[in-house]
Amino acid sequence: MEPPAPPLTRDRAPIARKLGRWAAELILVFVGAYAAFWLNGYQERQRDAERRDAILASLEQDVRKAIDDARADANQLAPAAAAFRKSVEAGEMPVLGMFVFITDYSPTDVATLLQSGGAQLLSPKTLGALRAVESTMRSRIAAMARYEKLSDQLIVPNVGEGAGFFYDPATKQLRERFAWYPKGLEDAAEFFRDLEKAETELLTQIQAERRPPN
Repeated sequence: MEPPAPPLTRDRAPIARKLGRWAAELILVFVGAYAAFWLNGYQERQRDAERRDAILASLEQDVRKAIDDARADANQLAPAAAAFRKSVEAGEMPVLGMFVFITDYSPTDVATLLQSGGAQLLSPKTLGALRAVESTMRSRIAAMARYEKLSDQLIVPNVGEGAGFFYDPATKQLRERFAWYPKGLEDAAEFFRDLEKAETELLTQIQAERRPPN
């Protein structure tokens, strides 16, 4: 049978107590550092959540207005374009009005939104819906600008001319240089319909992202 271990001597006891204190201090330092790290991360997540919601709220407001404007323009242009086409095909030689396309769209607005944190804070689905709206705008604005330029060059300077200037009296159809006009009206109406659809999809995604998880 082995003899019992000798009790701690006076030399060994202080070392043991020091080791215990060091271990306790180390644990306290670790816990404190972890708590500070967690708190900083939590505060940062809260700030990001607030910024994200502010961006989404502002974007939702703008999108709602864009939907209303696009719907109003489409509802006005679509019947007018159909009526003009029908009148031309009937040989009634309707008057050509100025083709005016006004938009406050600016690609820098979206770029500013993304640079201010939107690219990091918004979900990929919301960013995708936003880019779909941008694609619709960019692809159609060039065509609308071309129609407006044709109007400024060919229609505006000749507003006072009679129907014979714009139509062939024999066929009562638009002369070749004005044949683009009915399609221009139809394309404008279609543009606003497509824009309304893209903006509506963006609004749906924004609302889904703002909705708190279940």
